[in-house]
Amino acid sequence: MELADAGEVVAPDGSVVRPLLRLPGVGSFAHFELAPGQVSHAVTHATVEEIWYVIAGEGRMWRRQGDREEVVRLREGTCLTIPLGTAFQFRAAEAGLRAVAVTAPPWPTGSEDEARIAEGPWEVEGT
Repeated sequence: MELADAGEVVAPDGSVVRPLLRLPGVGSFAHFELAPGQVSHAVTHATVEEIWYVIAGEGRMWRRQGDREEVVRLREGTCLTIPLGTAFQFRAAEAGLRAVAVTAPPWPTGSEDEARIAEGPWEVEGT
């Protein structure tokens, strides 16, 4: 599949997502993009875990799981996980941010409550 052929959707966190391929019962793969200076909504996932790999741009990601909380610098070559139940929020620097990610199990297409809005450290413009 070519990235240009993938449909574009806006994720519940506000990022632009191009769902790519999926293996039923195993996982799904997608391309994420956040515009320069944009901040996502903080969310937690109900059933999926993710592995992200940054392919271009820079930014930061905040993650909180239980009592553990951290902000990680995102730049080309950064790989990180978002375990089940982790609240997370990310923001793009001036160059924007692009990443690819594996979701396991596959993202539940059509789910209205997979990504639940959470409280994060950064204010989202327009909210």
